[in-house]
Amino acid sequence: MKEELLVVGGGIVGLSCAYEAAKRGGRKVTIVDRGDFGGQASGAAAGMLAPYTENSEQPDPFFRLCLDSLRLYPEWAEEIERLSGISVELTHTGSIQVALHEADMLPLRTRQRWQNEWGARAEWLDAADLRRLEPGLSSAAAGGLYCPEESHVYAPKLVKALEAACRRLGVRCVGNAGDTVDLMLDGGRVRLVTETGSRFEADRVIICAGAWTGAFERWFGFAVPVNPIRGQICAYHSPIGEVRQMVFTSQAYWVGKRNGTLVCGASEDVAGFDTSVTERGIARLTRWSGRVFPALADRSPVHRWAGLRPATLDGWPLLGPVPGAPQAVVAAGHYRNGILLAPVTAKRICDVLDGTLPAAELAPFAPDRFAASARTQR
Repeated sequence: MKEELLVVGGGIVGLSCAYEAAKRGGRKVTIVDRGDFGGQASGAAAGMLAPYTENSEQPDPFFRLCLDSLRLYPEWAEEIERLSGISVELTHTGSIQVALHEADMLPLRTRQRWQNEWGARAEWLDAADLRRLEPGLSSAAAGGLYCPEESHVYAPKLVKALEAACRRLGVRCVGNAGDTVDLMLDGGRVRLVTETGSRFEADRVIICAGAWTGAFERWFGFAVPVNPIRGQICAYHSPIGEVRQMVFTSQAYWVGKRNGTLVCGASEDVAGFDTSVTERGIARLTRWSGRVFPALADRSPVHRWAGLRPATLDGWPLLGPVPGAPQAVVAAGHYRNGILLAPVTAKRICDVLDGTLPAAELAPFAPDRFAASARTQR
């Protein structure tokens, strides 16, 4: 008799976990989402795979998790494309972190030193080097850090490819089920009920509910501080190759896609679960676009959108079993790095389910670590 596994949440993390579990065999997998698959942070993401740029302080456990995931990506993306027949547009452009002022240079130089010890192969660029690599950059750019190891994917296609791959592997995919209204974890079986009246039973459950994960704390019995952060993004019509690398500043980033658009993001604010786009949020992006790439100053975005990023208090995800309910595992709270962390999250979570990875290995990301911290303070 196959073990039944229920995955709650159909974003990039949930789809990746369902895919990994089904690929390993031995389980009957169902994935359920409150809305459309990939309908929130996943489908709205710029798809950057940038562990060096996103983690600038030190080689802590989160940086190492991100780096492990980057190294899994080429083979993982290839097998998903082969199974689904959909290209995820994994593009090895490298990245440039641009220093607009001399004061920005020292932190970048410091980062270069320790990250090169971890395989970044980062190179310092002076102003002339910058404009050789990115001719469209403003003359105000004083220098920059080039990292050839970073890449990006086209997030909407990756979500579609993962869903298709899951279906090909026999995963039951249930969308538009509404919010969870009841979750029973006190018996041998998991029982879940949604607001549409749908009922699911399984032996194990993985909670991958993104920005909605906080709602599960009433069943877990401890605080799960995952908050929605609205990320607003826009895109310009742009000839392929106009911006050659992923370009980052302290204020925004720009990523050229194969469909002839240049994605600029992200303006972040706290707006609850509101995914509307604001003039103020997009104006900040267009203002910086014109400053960094003068050719964009007279261009208007052709597309604007927003998604909800699931943020924890420390910016690290929640990964691992629910204390007191060993049949429940959490994989949520990935904030800005859900696309990057998808393959390593799926691998580690399924290793826990298979009993090949001790839960203690994921201690820095324990789902109850904030509750433990609160108890210590008291």
